[in-house]
Amino acid sequence: MPPSVRRFTQRARQRRLRAALPWALIGAVLALAALLTWIVVGTGVFGVREVRVVGAELVTPDQVRQAADVPAGTPLARVDLAAVRSRVAELAPVGRVTVSRQWPDTVLVEVVERTPAAVVPQGERFAVVDSVGVVFQTLPSRPEQLPLIRVATPGPEDGATRSALQVLAALTPELRERLVEVLVEGPARIKVLLHGGRTVIWGDPTDGGTKARVATALLARKGDVIDVSAPDVVTIR
Repeated sequence: MPPSVRRFTQRARQRRLRAALPWALIGAVLALAALLTWIVVGTGVFGVREVRVVGAELVTPDQVRQAADVPAGTPLARVDLAAVRSRVAELAPVGRVTVSRQWPDTVLVEVVERTPAAVVPQGERFAVVDSVGVVFQTLPSRPEQLPLIRVATPGPEDGATRSALQVLAALTPELRERLVEVLVEGPARIKVLLHGGRTVIWGDPTDGGTKARVATALLARKGDVIDVSAPDVVTIR
């Protein structure tokens, strides 16, 4: 082969190699990415070894893990965090929950439990409700630090429960200190029972701030019944 032809052939081969090199690099990168993806998603190399629970007191960490239902060895990248969060949130004492991955092998479940606002007598037991009326615990005896509300069917959808909690939120420190219970007999028949046999007729739950201030101002006067159901026309007897 003449030298000129040989040189032309070599240069052509070099041009083809230079043109093919970027594609070869791209192919190698894609192959490496596919391999890494398969290792992370398709194998147990980065599988779940631990479900760590933070913030659980009313429920046990084991109860949270059972609700989370994350099988050991599941590839961490494939854990459905939203589904885990939804399952844990179904536990009654759980108010909020955050679920995240901690590489290489841990699912972290952070729980914020509900804050008790009041108790409701239920036969010989006491239902604990939060500020929106969710019943999240039942106890054999009343926690003395919690106010008592008396309604028939406690729950967030129950109007009587919502009214009682609204009244509780409006009470002044002086009324809370003397409080025995909030009794809801009807939508506009709410009573606040105080120590010493005194009763504040509250009426409906509206205008609670004004009713609480007026009732507090009348505590120093004689009379067992303070009627603030119409706070502009107050009676005491």
